[in-house]
Amino acid sequence: MKQTTAAPETSLELGSVLRFLVPTMVGAAMFLVPLPFGETVTIGIGFLADGLQTLLGPAARPLGVVVLCVSVLVTALARFLDPAWTRAEAWAPIFHVGRGWFLLRFVGAAFGVMTLLGVGPDFLVGAATGQVILNDLIPVLLTFFFFALIFLPFLVEFGLMEFIGTVVRAPFRAVFGLPGRSAIDATASWMGAAPLGVLITYQQYERGFYSQREAAVIATNFSVASIAFTLLITGFIGLDHMFVQLYFTVVVAGMTAAVVVPRIPPLSWKEDRYHEPVGRQLFEDETAPEGGVVRASLKAAVERARRAPSPGAMAREVAVNITDIFFGLLPLVMAIGTAALAVAEFTPVFTWISYPLVPVLELLGLPEAAAAAPATLVGFADMFLPAVLLTGVESELTRFVIGCLSLTQLIYMSEIGVLILKSKIPLSFLELVAIFGIRTALTLPIIAGMAHLFFF
Repeated sequence: MKQTTAAPETSLELGSVLRFLVPTMVGAAMFLVPLPFGETVTIGIGFLADGLQTLLGPAARPLGVVVLCVSVLVTALARFLDPAWTRAEAWAPIFHVGRGWFLLRFVGAAFGVMTLLGVGPDFLVGAATGQVILNDLIPVLLTFFFFALIFLPFLVEFGLMEFIGTVVRAPFRAVFGLPGRSAIDATASWMGAAPLGVLITYQQYERGFYSQREAAVIATNFSVASIAFTLLITGFIGLDHMFVQLYFTVVVAGMTAAVVVPRIPPLSWKEDRYHEPVGRQLFEDETAPEGGVVRASLKAAVERARRAPSPGAMAREVAVNITDIFFGLLPLVMAIGTAALAVAEFTPVFTWISYPLVPVLELLGLPEAAAAAPATLVGFADMFLPAVLLTGVESELTRFVIGCLSLTQLIYMSEIGVLILKSKIPLSFLELVAIFGIRTALTLPIIAGMAHLFFF
């Protein structure tokens, strides 16, 4: 049975509105406003992260390895000596982890040290595997998440989620079966980076604002490729002149998948149960808002801003979240990302499993089907690998279709997959494999059809 709460009438006095408006403008400026940066587009935290990377320079790599090693040392300390401070409510979930997660942290730190020192087999520490993760990905995640977590409270704690959620509640419920606030997750991904959308989603789930089904759907269908990354991929595969057509196709295929995929297993099997330690924290009124949508949205936002945590509480939360991402996520990215790239680059696994797709690509009228087939599946390992494989394909049509496909598949283990598995969102590795396959099967014919019908 749906729960309801009674609350006093929310005041829309100037002071109350400013308490919502000022922090929200800061959050929106950092996460949602596109900024030109050189030849590409970024957002505020992306600009700060790039600046910090430039400042750190060559020190970013060893700093990343230090974080990986400290993560293992502190986890080992908690596991074997169990000091009291590691049992504190905020820190226990970070330091007291299961045997499998502890092993992955150890492997991640080992891969990091080996790659930094250039010691070990090439399939683990080479330019196509360990160095990609340590040199290209770890510094980006280190700096990006540092600023993202500092400014995230301004985006989610002061009413913006409630304001947007009330405005678009009806269409999001009707079309996607999701609360309107999930539009923020998608927008943050679109303007910033896909992991940012997952970060917002799993934090909202763990606070009781999304159910298990909603969180699983949002994380796997709305963590879209950013504009900046799409520009990068378009240029890399030699289709700069077709960026508008390519991104339009990605949007159409991605929206179709967002409507269809949540309505079939495994996502349709997820329950509308909330994270048990907190329960449901948001009680939406599904009836028509009194006084108009805008007024109702503003009242919901002001009420949320009134209950925002104090600066001290937010600072403690930021510290815990940064520690969680640095110690919990980065070692997994190093371990699983390196292993995934090793499989993709040094084994024929993706070539073998892509054999059945060759006749499918031929049926869709794509030239060089055999050369392009591995690129349809290798994105599960890393989002950039399909573009790398496409450099050997001469057909512009084939590069267009597979490039679009790689941007609609969304789930790649070197980053998004690891972040989802690390979170409390109830999605297993096999379920991620299934969702990746479903999205591929659904969007590939849509993309190929649009390419033939409109652009080639």
